[in-house]
Amino acid sequence: MEKWITRSVALLCAVGSTALLWTFGIFVAVPWREGRILALNSIELQVIGIPLIAGIAVAWGALHLLVVAEGGSRVYRAARIVLLLACLLAIWGGSAWSSAHIG
Repeated sequence: MEKWITRSVALLCAVGSTALLWTFGIFVAVPWREGRILALNSIELQVIGIPLIAGIAVAWGALHLLVVAEGGSRVYRAARIVLLLACLLAIWGGSAWSSAHIG
């Protein structure tokens, strides 16, 4: 029974990390499109950096919870790849959404 609880909390963390990275994609799209990603002020760096750092930390936590539930099994190896792809797609999706709705 404990494995299901750990798996469900890991899934909740994985969903949260993709949401944070989607938010990162939204906030990084405009400076990237304007070509001023290296000329951000401190407030813009915070707005972009917090979802990025928090999203990476929560994804890392999800992976640690999965290793507690699954060990080094095939499920864990597949979940790592799926989570990585989901995070990358979330960043891409956020920036695509931002580009379509903002500019």
